[in-house]
Amino acid sequence: MAIDDGSDSGKQDHHSHNEWTLRTGSFYTITDDGSAYVLLDRTKRGLEPKERSVDEKTGIEADMGVIYGMDGVGHKVPIRWYYTKDVHDISDVTGHADSIEKRYTELRGLTCPDG
Repeated sequence: MAIDDGSDSGKQDHHSHNEWTLRTGSFYTITDDGSAYVLLDRTKRGLEPKERSVDEKTGIEADMGVIYGMDGVGHKVPIRWYYTKDVHDISDVTGHADSIEKRYTELRGLTCPDG
C-alpha cells in the first residue's frame, strides 16, 4: 500500500533495490522493505550506523549512530527506525514522521528565522 503525498510515491528507492519509497518529507523518508516500514531521519544522512538496538524514546528497533559534541563526548542517536509490519501499521510510522517534521521545522525557525 503506497501513500500518495504528491512526491515520488511508489518509485523504487535509489539506495536499496529491496525498498520502496512510500512518503518523503523535508526531514524524513518512509520506505517499505517487505517486512517493515523503515523511517529514515534525513538530517542524519551520511551518519554511519554503529549498532542496531531499541530506541529508548520510541521503543522501536533502530540503527544507531554516534554524534560527537563540542566536548568530544559521543551521543548515540537513532538514524532509522524499523516498524515491523506484524506489530505496527503505517499510521504508527506516519505519526512519528510527522513529529520529526514538526520538531525540525520549529528548530529551523528558531535557528534560521529568515530562511
